[in-house]
Amino acid sequence: MRSSGMETKEPGQNNADARGRIVSVSAAPYDGYSPAEAFESLARIGATHVEPAFIVGYTEPFDESAFAPDRASVYRRLIEEQGLGCVAMSSHIDLGLSTAVEVFTGRMRFAAAIGARIIATNAAARVRQDAFFAHMDLLLRRAEDLGVVIALENPGDGSDNLLNTAEDGLALVRRIGSDHLGLNYDAANTASHRPTLQDFADDAIAAMPACVHIHVKDLVRRETGWHFTAIGEGTIGCERILKAARAAMPVSIELPLRLHRGPDAQPVRRAERVPLPEIEKVVARSLATVRTALAV
Repeated sequence: MRSSGMETKEPGQNNADARGRIVSVSAAPYDGYSPAEAFESLARIGATHVEPAFIVGYTEPFDESAFAPDRASVYRRLIEEQGLGCVAMSSHIDLGLSTAVEVFTGRMRFAAAIGARIIATNAAARVRQDAFFAHMDLLLRRAEDLGVVIALENPGDGSDNLLNTAEDGLALVRRIGSDHLGLNYDAANTASHRPTLQDFADDAIAAMPACVHIHVKDLVRRETGWHFTAIGEGTIGCERILKAARAAMPVSIELPLRLHRGPDAQPVRRAERVPLPEIEKVVARSLATVRTALAV
């Protein structure tokens, strides 16, 4: 893959995690807190990198004004003030929608402006596959201009997507064949999206050849649906996934603690935000687990 600019030193990179690998923490658990509060908390518990998260259903409502250039400048300053780095951002949309090129171009510009070189998104509903492939031609040219890599992520909602499993993801990346496209695989999404699969960690490991980034999150399944846990305390097999990840590939801990997925795989978001001490306890425990797994 052609360089995406991630070799450039950024705030936080001098404190990269095990064997120099970048381990980010998604801002998703801080749903309901300001970016300044979230970044200060992450620095306090020893994180080195943050992955901003703009995901409908995972976080408070937002519109495209959130990605304005002046917002990007403020966002980057807040990250740098805490000594953090930023190499990836999550901002999921369906790339087959009629508005996808305009919307996702704005989000890629924002990602580049805050220092991210990877932007994760969903692919598209299978019924919109023709529009998806047409849009990708233009989006990948813009990604190259901006110096970012589009990382397609498998969804968790049980729908029929172009990227339901690792096999789908590998086929998409091969078909498109761009240095600015890869996967951001998430085995915990697979658990709710395709629960009949025998081994979710195996599916994530199968996707690794096409991955440019991975999300690490864990969960347990109960009668009320899928509930997220600290890394290593659920049933996904995160340590196996981490040990299979390529040495240079950045990873991100994603813990959407304010929500769970119901039996229908749809996100159910609590009315109240999670208390900050609880977030810090779970994130710190997860960081320790991930760093230990990567150091082995």
